[in-house]
Amino acid sequence: MKPPFPSLFVSHGSPMIALEPGETGAFLQHLGRTLAAGWGRPRAVLAISAHTTARAALLLGAPRHEAVYDFGGFPPALSALRYDAPGDPALAERLGQTLALPVVEHGGLDHGIWTALRYLIPAADVPVIPLTLTPHASPAQLMALGEQLQGLGADGVLVLGTGSITHNLRLLMRSAVTGTAAGDGVPEMPESAAFRRWFAERSAARDWPALAAYRAQAPHATLMHPTDEHLLPWYVAAGAGGRDHAPLRIHEGVTFGCLGMDAYAFGPQAGALQDALAHADARADTPADAPAAAS
Repeated sequence: MKPPFPSLFVSHGSPMIALEPGETGAFLQHLGRTLAAGWGRPRAVLAISAHTTARAALLLGAPRHEAVYDFGGFPPALSALRYDAPGDPALAERLGQTLALPVVEHGGLDHGIWTALRYLIPAADVPVIPLTLTPHASPAQLMALGEQLQGLGADGVLVLGTGSITHNLRLLMRSAVTGTAAGDGVPEMPESAAFRRWFAERSAARDWPALAAYRAQAPHATLMHPTDEHLLPWYVAAGAGGRDHAPLRIHEGVTFGCLGMDAYAFGPQAGALQDALAHADARADTPADAPAAAS
């Protein structure tokens, strides 16, 4: 019997990650393989992104979802990529009844969802049910929404939040002038490093009040997030994991010196996932002809 899925938050960064995976794309591939090996194939993915928003939370229950190209000014090759995944109207309706949320027959996967899923589940054969983000909601309110999702991991549903652990488009545009298209070669801003470090430390300490009040307590919070929407999916995924377990940072990184690419796992299986990722990394770093360690 497979263990329940942890809930996840991943930073998707620029849409160009779909063409230039970089370190984060490689990590997402690694994460997908590790989940498949230890947890199996999800029954479905419940995805909440910074880019599918509504005035109130609702579920997209279409039978099929196509990639949405909700961006401009990028190479045509980016809009030629496809990620068309099935939906699950029956499961969406059941979740809607359980959560007292409306279900609409609309479909589509915004770039925050499909750019992550094309690395996590490249075959696009797992049903996806997007949950809209209410960007005016507070972190505490979104934690409470996420808490209603507890138990989905045991039912085979992977709760996936996508955004960016830091996100300031003005800084990004300025840094992009000096970096490569993948964001390499730009040193990280001290303000970005301080924010990411604070967030990881408060998470490890399960300091939920501080995390909920991050705009007042985190260093350089307004600079790193002029608006909330790219961080808010973190709180939904965290709520789905429950307050009894510390959120664990399972990947850290930054592109363009200011766009944080950290990923987190939540819930009772977060530690097991962190260990599985580390063990897989250790095996990959060991030469095939290396002698076995003495027992």
